[in-house]
Amino acid sequence: MISKKTKYAINALVYLARHHKEHEPIQISRIAESEHIPRKFLEAILLDMKNAGILSSRKGKTGGYYLHKTPDEINIAEVMRLFDGPIALLPCVTHNYYERCEECKDEATCGIRSVFADVRNETVNMLKNATLQAIMDRSEAMQKALEK
Repeated sequence: MISKKTKYAINALVYLARHHKEHEPIQISRIAESEHIPRKFLEAILLDMKNAGILSSRKGKTGGYYLHKTPDEINIAEVMRLFDGPIALLPCVTHNYYERCEECKDEATCGIRSVFADVRNETVNMLKNATLQAIMDRSEAMQKALEK
């Protein structure tokens, strides 16, 4: 299960992606109100994403946050790793946070590791393909289907 912080981050990013073509920074208060995210919590989340190079910001009266990349360049795997750490279910199959399992006798022949490596690979592949643009496209398609 993803953390509330990650969920809020994704919601804020999708909101920013929907307004990406306006080329104007969006104030934190506007995002918080629209997405029902506590403002103080959102401030910290947006700052983390800015520090990670996902967002940019502008200070001042017309300031706020905006996407540093296009919506098709930002994927959910990147966001999840930023806030929740490894995507893998076992420490021995993660690339960025590898740790050997204490009880493991031989990683090369461990069937459990092999199964969870497959799960990790499929999950990461799906999350990398789940860009902000893909999320918006799916939402739009579902809305159109409901209108029919």
